[in-house]
This record gives sequence, structure tokens and C-alpha cells, in this order.
Amino acid sequence: MNTQFELIRQSATVALNDRIVAARAAGKKVIPLHVGDPDFPTPQPILDVALKAMQSGLTHYGPSTGYPDLRQAAALKLKRDNELNYDPNTEILVTHGGIHAYYLAMQSILNPGDDVLIPDPSWATHANMAIMLRGNVIRVPAPAENGFLPAFSDWEQALTPRSRVLVINYPSNPTGAYPSRGYLQKLQEFAAAHNLWVISDEVYENLYYAEKPTSAADFTGAKERTLLVHSLSKTYAMTGWRVGYLAAPARVINNAIKAGQNSITCVAPFVQKAAAFALSDPGIQQSAAEMRAAYARRRQLVLEIARDAGELPVKVTPSMGAFYFFLDFRDLKLPSLEICERVLAEAGVGLVPGAAFGMCGEGFVRMTVAASNAEVEEGFKAILGWAGKF
Repeated sequence: MNTQFELIRQSATVALNDRIVAARAAGKKVIPLHVGDPDFPTPQPILDVALKAMQSGLTHYGPSTGYPDLRQAAALKLKRDNELNYDPNTEILVTHGGIHAYYLAMQSILNPGDDVLIPDPSWATHANMAIMLRGNVIRVPAPAENGFLPAFSDWEQALTPRSRVLVINYPSNPTGAYPSRGYLQKLQEFAAAHNLWVISDEVYENLYYAEKPTSAADFTGAKERTLLVHSLSKTYAMTGWRVGYLAAPARVINNAIKAGQNSITCVAPFVQKAAAFALSDPGIQQSAAEMRAAYARRRQLVLEIARDAGELPVKVTPSMGAFYFFLDFRDLKLPSLEICERVLAEAGVGLVPGAAFGMCGEGFVRMTVAASNAEVEEGFKAILGWAGKF
């Protein structure tokens, strides 16, 4: 048996979702505020492009690097939205979603025994993938009291002679936090000084409620040590399509191509055509902006309900991005898993325990607003009603 898998657990979010799906299938009412899946349908024009591509015969193997039009669309998107210049022929690789892009990034640069610096809390897959690839994960505290960002003294303290990779994800899953441009510039200077690769998971980049987040590659010299993980899942409500891309230096892409050829062969050709359309069509960009505006309205609804509820043993911090709230239940002095199990059983609301994202997430729970307005309102009020019993 592969002993690496003894070092990781199944995804808490996926495992909990499986339980909730089973409960709902059995007829139990559960308000789903646990899964990071947009409640919007994929825009119809994207479906039309995919169907036309299938009907035209694009149902066989495609190029392992991705069709040129999709790589070109990704490069144009990076230029349009992030002011970044990438060569679509040598610096972009089409992937089977964001997780696959992250896997290819890690597989391309990580050697067994290398140390990987990852903030805590963060999405569990970031650490689990590094462990699966026989890296050594060092968690860097990113406490609520510091805006869920690691202090630079903690980045420094986490360094070892084997440190090779620094992983960030902004806006963050689960906290929704993202740093200032000044913080990111200082982080890139830190990475350069210590010869670290930077993997930046930017799948939530389009979901922000304040100043637009800065890409980690948008600094002088940063592009040569930065690997960008992108996905169409969150921005375009295309989670089930499993399509994304990796943008990185050509020498990294050369490795990633080999890893991709030996893991998925290629992304479905008709999906690639739909993805190229999604990234480039102005109407689809407007649809994405409208979805972001809807999340912003739900975010505001949560804040208003919290304000009107008065004093309760739960603190609600306005999320900066993504479609999550990281609710602070630390005053209850209960494990986050117990909180989620009790809220599910006693209030009928699905949540994700903060401990699933690291030790600094203990005492918090993740709640999504990627649900209908009615579900967000009813579910959040039920959570506050449950908390009010303490």
C-alpha cells in the first residue's frame, strides 16, 4: 500500500457533501450552505458552443497541450484582466480543471523531500497534493487576527534548507481574504531572496467585493518563478466541465505537458471549444459580472442579518472575495466538526468545519453564499438561531 495516503484524509468538504446528498435523497430537508459550487446554470451560449462542437465530430482525442484557440483565449484573458503577457504556444497548458492544473504545477517542480510552505488555513487539497507527491508540508499560520494572512516573520520562520515551493490562494478558500498589492510584492521579494517557486491558485480571482485582487505574477521578475493556476469553474459556473489552465515559464510547461499526457491524455475537445468561447466572448464576461454582483448582494444580506441579530456567540467578518463566509464560533469553545454536525442535525444546514482547512481554522465554519437568495437567508437565520441557544 502507498504510505503517502496514510498521511492525508479524504476531503472534508466532499465527504460532508456526500452525507448531505444522502440525507436529502432520504427526504430530509437540508439547506446546502457547504459546497463551493455556483448555484447558477452555465450560461446557455456556452452550452450551445459545446453542443455544436460535439455535433461537428469533436468527440475524439484532442491535442494534449490544448487546442490553439483555447490557449490563445487564455493568453488574451490574462492580458485583458491581469495585464500579463504569456506566450500561448509555450507558457500555457490546458488542464482538467484547477486541481489538475495544481497537480501539474507541483509535479513539474517538486522533488521528493522538498519542503512546501502553505498558509493555514487553506484549502486542504493544497497540502494533500504536496504530500501525495512526497513533499513535506510546512503550515504557516495565517490567523484571523492578521486578516488570515501570514506575517512575514512566520514566513521566515517556516524556511528550511529544503524549502522549494510557496503556495498561495487568493481570494482564499475558505476565508475569502486576499492581500494588498504591497503584501504580494513583498512576498515575491521573499521568494526571490530564498529561490522559491510560487504557485498561485487564482481560481476565485473574479469574485471580489473590494479592490480587484492583484495576480501574483504581476511584478517585475515574478513571472519566471510563478505558476498560475486558473479554472473556469467559479467565474463561469462551469464546475462540472472540468477545464482550466496552467500559466508558467516554458521550462515548467515542458514538464507539465509530460505529466498531463500521462495523467489525462487531453481535455475533451468539445469542452475546450466551449471554454475558448467562455474566456473570450464579451457577453459571457457580462454574465460573469452579473453572477459576481449576485454574490455581492447575498454577502450584503448576510451582513445585514448578522447586524440585526445583535449579540450572539458568532462573529461575522465581511468576506473580501470568493463566495464564502468564515464564521467565527470560537466563543462556543467547541470543535468545528461538532458545530457542523450539530447545526446539520439540529438546524438542518450544511456547513464545513474550519479544522478541515488547518489548525488555524479550528473554531470557525465555512458557509457559502453560492446558493439561492432564499436558502442563504433561511440557512443563515437558522445558524444564528442555533447559536443563540448558547
